[in-house]
Amino acid sequence: MKKLYVYLCLLATLAMPAFAGISVTSPTNGAQVQSSVHYVATAQSPACAKGVASIGIFTAPYKLAYSVPGSKLDTYLTLSPGTYNTVIQEWDNCGWSASVPITITVGSGGTVGSGATAGVFSNLQSKAWWNGYALLPTSYNICASCTPSGPLATWSTQQGNKTYALSSGGSMKFSLGGTMPFADILWNVKFTKYLPDPKAVPNFHNFTYDVWFFGTNLEISQALEFDINQFINGKSFIWGHECRIASGHEWDTWDNVHMHWVKSGIPCHPVSNAWNHLVIQAQRTSNNQLIFKSITLNGKFSALNRYDNPTPTTWYGMTINYQMDGNYKQQPYSVYLDNLNFSYY
Repeated sequence: MKKLYVYLCLLATLAMPAFAGISVTSPTNGAQVQSSVHYVATAQSPACAKGVASIGIFTAPYKLAYSVPGSKLDTYLTLSPGTYNTVIQEWDNCGWSASVPITITVGSGGTVGSGATAGVFSNLQSKAWWNGYALLPTSYNICASCTPSGPLATWSTQQGNKTYALSSGGSMKFSLGGTMPFADILWNVKFTKYLPDPKAVPNFHNFTYDVWFFGTNLEISQALEFDINQFINGKSFIWGHECRIASGHEWDTWDNVHMHWVKSGIPCHPVSNAWNHLVIQAQRTSNNQLIFKSITLNGKFSALNRYDNPTPTTWYGMTINYQMDGNYKQQPYSVYLDNLNFSYY
């Protein structure tokens, strides 16, 4: 009787996960994809009355690249070229799980229209390419006389931070302070000279800004800004995205022509004392319009699909910005960035 009991228990343990399931709509198994991979999946576990606890993506055995509470997953992962035997797995609140294998091949230097080569700059939080600038009210132009020691605006960075980190190399700490209310600090990375062919910048039309960020008290930030910039053929394309925190908890996008922020109606509620995952997708059309495509924050996908027009410029190149805005007291605060990747094609 004891053997029968053990057998029945084992049979139940093996059988119950069969009631759980995952429906994957993107990517398809065997797909060839660009470096920014869109994962969309829904999990169910009808045999568990408590429902699905979480769903995640493994990019290699024992390497959980992303997970989100609940039964729905909609996010982008930025992956280097190669073939990945990824697995989407769900866990329910009864101790059972189910998984679906999805094999993908990420393009390796392939040509993507007009001679453009797909690429990704990975782990930018560890690069020595960052530049910092103060932007003071009311003009918010770059302050040429300002220095990191202030006093009107102060700023600093620290790489390899292990206090709050996701990657083995550590995060990059960005800090803001000073005495002038509403002063901002802008940091950027200029990619052009690091491209295999610096003359290829005009060939790139699709961009993904993928970053994780952490702050112990994000509520005192007036706003956090994440921008993608392209300057080609006398035209300036700025895909500016601002998460207004102290000023309203909403995403805004930049109006290039009229030089002001446009409300999106999309909520922005990053979580303090937790890692927040942000993915921004942008595009330049064949007739040189900007498209603000989408924002995904902590697994919540929001379509923008806002069109804009470029403005004149004498600059050339491709950059990203990260900006921290001070509040009405210019209270000092820090934000940590990790697993920061920028992909283009």
